[in-house]
Amino acid sequence: MNLIKHATPIGALTLVSDGASLAGLYFENHKVGGPPNDAAEKSDRVIDAARKQLDAYFAGRRQIFELPLAPQGTPFQRSVWARLAQIPFGATTTYGAIANEIGAPRAVRAVGASVGRNPISIIVPCHRVLGASGALTGFAGGVERKRFLLALEQGEIARAL
Repeated sequence: MNLIKHATPIGALTLVSDGASLAGLYFENHKVGGPPNDAAEKSDRVIDAARKQLDAYFAGRRQIFELPLAPQGTPFQRSVWARLAQIPFGATTTYGAIANEIGAPRAVRAVGASVGRNPISIIVPCHRVLGASGALTGFAGGVERKRFLLALEQGEIARAL
């Protein structure tokens, strides 16, 4: 595994690659999980592509990420993360809606836990998930970062780069 810290308008992000796919994207003070301790501090083609695409996203020139992804999790978590990846740029949904869409309408809390354990934040857009009331509920990078990402996607703030 390789990792690199990448400066962004919301702080340094740690990008983790297995050499073929992006395996992680973590914030400083990430609330759940984090980068592996045994990864080498070096870049590779996947990390380089992720850095370029993230810079374009923050500059308002990219809405869809095109990277090979390798998130590690349970089959249920991976089903939630696959649904997250389908939320369009600038749109939001709720934990309950995701539970219904994956065929587990009574698993709203499990969906919330899975969203919270998303290892590839921003690229797998867990920031686009809100509480049933529309409230900005938990986010591994903190609610202020979530608010920034949503505002960036809604065009409510100047592009960051």
